Amino acid sequence: MGTDGFWDDAERHLVRYGGAFAPVVVERAAGSFVYDSAGRAILDFTSGQMSAVLGHSHPDVVATVRESIGTLDHLFSGMLSRPVVDLARELAASLPDPLERSLLLTTGAESNEAALKMAKLATGGWEIVSFAQSWHGMTGGAASATYSAGRRGYGPPIPGNLAIPAPYPYRSVFGDDWRTELDVAWDLVDRQSAGALAACLVEPILSSGGVLELPPGYLAALRAKCDERGMLLILDEAQTGIARTGTMYAFERDGVVPDILTLSKTLGAGLPLAAVVTSADIEQRCHERGFLFFTTHVSDPLPAAVGLTVLDVVRREGLVSRAAELGGRLRTGLTELASRHDCIGEVRGRGLLQGIELVTDRTTKDPADDLGRAVTTECLDLGLHMNVVQLPGMGGVFRIAPPLTVSDAEVGLGLEILDQALTKAVAP
Repeated sequence: MGTDGFWDDAERHLVRYGGAFAPVVVERAAGSFVYDSAGRAILDFTSGQMSAVLGHSHPDVVATVRESIGTLDHLFSGMLSRPVVDLARELAASLPDPLERSLLLTTGAESNEAALKMAKLATGGWEIVSFAQSWHGMTGGAASATYSAGRRGYGPPIPGNLAIPAPYPYRSVFGDDWRTELDVAWDLVDRQSAGALAACLVEPILSSGGVLELPPGYLAALRAKCDERGMLLILDEAQTGIARTGTMYAFERDGVVPDILTLSKTLGAGLPLAAVVTSADIEQRCHERGFLFFTTHVSDPLPAAVGLTVLDVVRREGLVSRAAELGGRLRTGLTELASRHDCIGEVRGRGLLQGIELVTDRTTKDPADDLGRAVTTECLDLGLHMNVVQLPGMGGVFRIAPPLTVSDAEVGLGLEILDQALTKAVAP
């Protein structure tokens, strides 16, 4: 199939909403690959938008969508269907107490928006603390708590949003001493606060922030900071939830249970589904105080049915342990690449969410922005789709998040192509 007129029409009729579009026309996708208009297979190491944990067009998801679209797809938002209640029950069963009540929505931004409103209503406060490298969404409250990009030119963000640095030993002036960094950060929060702290909204691994993983012990210390101030802890697991990191939820490694958990991306395996999960106590307080989040697609049955299918496939196919196993294989391969490519400054991540930071010099750690773009181009030319995060003050960081259903051979192929791309990109 040709592309005659496609790019002309795209330029004429589409609003550009970020960086440049990838120079391919995707016609279909299956498993770990997308296929362009020339029939070329491109290995998808980003799982779509970090979402397609079961790969593309998983047969169980396809069957669920086909059945649901013919029987029950969308309802008045005040009506309930069995898939919605069933998914809420299954989410509660997969989570530790007291997380047991869910609100089903469509996107990560929307779920964070709802979580922030719940936290403000439940506590009576209105100040929100987030990481300076965070990404929580593009809607009002979520965007105000997002500091990695997109803050300029839109007028004032919602008042009361405060930033603290995420632990980043590779570049932080505090190095590995995250406890001192955390104490200093919260001292600054206390000085800036108007006395209305409501919640701390963070990701266990900051994906769009450069694959920055909270070190063991950090989440418990952060929990203590929140408890000392009467704040709620909200964990945004849009990218880390549903087995991605080798546990069902990333917070399980730390034994810390949030007050509110937000899920999206991975829960719908690429379809628009998100969830806010909290305790009965917080839900009751919010309800008594008039919590309102009545949207067009709240509690839609079709995506809820897909979410049920995703949870079933993850359990049935043992994808939690598979993510841990293949994540180890991927990490070993990336570490081996780092031993041969001096432009890789650091490898970091957990499970099947890994990152490599590119630098021009390992000693000075100078960012390698141009190299990141060049490697991205070379990878795509060789049949591998990669996503590079380029933020001020850091090198190009590749987020590597293949589907949980990826095969050993596909992991090997991705590493082989990345090796070739790095070699070509740095060649004189």
